[in-house]
Amino acid sequence: MKGEYQAPNELVYTKEHEWLRLEGDKCRIGVTDYAQASLHEIVYVDLPKVGAKVAQMQSLGTVESVKAVADVYSPIAGVVLEVNNELSDAPELVNKSPYEKGWITVIQPDDLKKDLPSLMKPEAYRDFVKKITEKK
Repeated sequence: MKGEYQAPNELVYTKEHEWLRLEGDKCRIGVTDYAQASLHEIVYVDLPKVGAKVAQMQSLGTVESVKAVADVYSPIAGVVLEVNNELSDAPELVNKSPYEKGWITVIQPDDLKKDLPSLMKPEAYRDFVKKITEKK
């Protein structure tokens, strides 16, 4: 695996390798560059149901690759507003464009003030991934 992974500055991250982008009063969520690279070729994405209520760090669904199946955890509590249906026909978008076209869901947050402090800022996430990759 390569040593440098993208972690855009406008996002926040979880230790389980999900990202969150604030978009007004909603949050777009996906898996990080490191997560997609670790999984290798993604062949299926199990999306959450629109209208589903999720707790912080509850599984939203799974991402399946030729190597493994990984849960995708919600960085925040809230309600699923939208899912990326393009992933049903093109799950490889998670590999090709994890921060743009490969997003997984949009959530209406319950309480961002409560949930955001537990998420990692970009610099902290990059350091976290660097430590993981140095151990390998």
